[in-house]
Amino acid sequence: MKTAVAPHAHEVPPAAADVAPATLNDSWIEKGTPAFMRTVLALFCGGFATFALLYCVQPMMPLLSREFSINAAQSSLVLSVSTGLLAIGLLVTGPISDRIGRKQVMVAALFCAALSTLASAMMPTWEGVLAMRALVGLSLSGLAAVAMTYLSEEIHPQHIGLAMGLYIGGNAIGGMSGRLITGVLIDFVSWHTAMLVIGGLALIAAGVFWKILPESRNFRPRAMNPRSLLDGFTQHFRDAGLPWLFLEAFLLMGAFVTLFNYIGYRLLAEPYHMNQALVGLLSVVYLSGIYSSAQIGALADKLGRRRVFWGTIVLMFSGLLLTLLTPLPVVIIGMLIFTFGFFGAHSVASSWIGRRATTAKGQASSLYLFSYYAGSSVAGTAGGVFWHYAGWNGIGVFIGSLLVVALMVALRLSKLPAKS
Repeated sequence: MKTAVAPHAHEVPPAAADVAPATLNDSWIEKGTPAFMRTVLALFCGGFATFALLYCVQPMMPLLSREFSINAAQSSLVLSVSTGLLAIGLLVTGPISDRIGRKQVMVAALFCAALSTLASAMMPTWEGVLAMRALVGLSLSGLAAVAMTYLSEEIHPQHIGLAMGLYIGGNAIGGMSGRLITGVLIDFVSWHTAMLVIGGLALIAAGVFWKILPESRNFRPRAMNPRSLLDGFTQHFRDAGLPWLFLEAFLLMGAFVTLFNYIGYRLLAEPYHMNQALVGLLSVVYLSGIYSSAQIGALADKLGRRRVFWGTIVLMFSGLLLTLLTPLPVVIIGMLIFTFGFFGAHSVASSWIGRRATTAKGQASSLYLFSYYAGSSVAGTAGGVFWHYAGWNGIGVFIGSLLVVALMVALRLSKLPAKS
């Protein structure tokens, strides 16, 4: 494999803290090599499966409200219970991967999540569905906690933004496909059948991931004991940037999930009266996120994360404002811009975590994603209260408040020292 030396010390990824530079230069995966293609394809499949499994239930929420006689906030638990358990699992699976390795944890996570989804399709009660959805979230924590860490350890630092963007692009396609497939299918078949389809696709993706992902070369086991975990937490929260990036994850994901949790309720009602299949088809707005995650990730590599990050939040706010208007084409354009901004922001912030964390990298990724999915769980359900009392204008106020705080934090992050 061709070797290359990082031109500046601050470009060395977190793995450099644990591996000798000479070894790292020989073992980094570089753009244009077969190993790079296998890595990004495998992580693309992993991201696809993760987000398809996680968000396939979102377009079902209005149907589940009717079938189980529950309100919008209660129906949102079918997603929130998964993201909540995923967030909790992240606190454990990240440190486990620091001890036993990255690939093993991710493979087990994907297979368990796919099987739990197949089981959820067979549950006759609301409580049974929620129990299986909790297992899905807990299982997926194994991939979500580790994927970013794997990339930061294995990919050459000059290409980490691109690789992270492609991984997040897989997330976007998975989120789009899960919503699109189930959103359209439930107009023609039962929600049970739709879940079986998603679970089957995830099993195939898990098999591909297992077969083609290269084994870790730069991983070094880290002792897993209470003292080392506490030291890692302490170090991360003493960092000038990491705690603010954790907060950004909570705010931005909370805003994103809230919009897509309740936009279906709005479009099914007057003045639109869209059918379920058409609402499901609107998941194609995720295509803008697929594009932005890679493009903005690469742009951040060139211009710097501090210069790019806050602009993505402004894009999200602009898209939100358009969704408050009535004409359907304007609402759809607003959803596109909002999605474009979100995935760009997530791409920048997630790669930023890999740059700032110098030790206990799995733990740092876990803390970021804990905040990310906690935002999904808490804000995603809290938004139901605003929907109940004030409709879409209430949702706009709630999401807008989250984005204003996120922009203030981003401006603070833009003042971080140049090393970040």
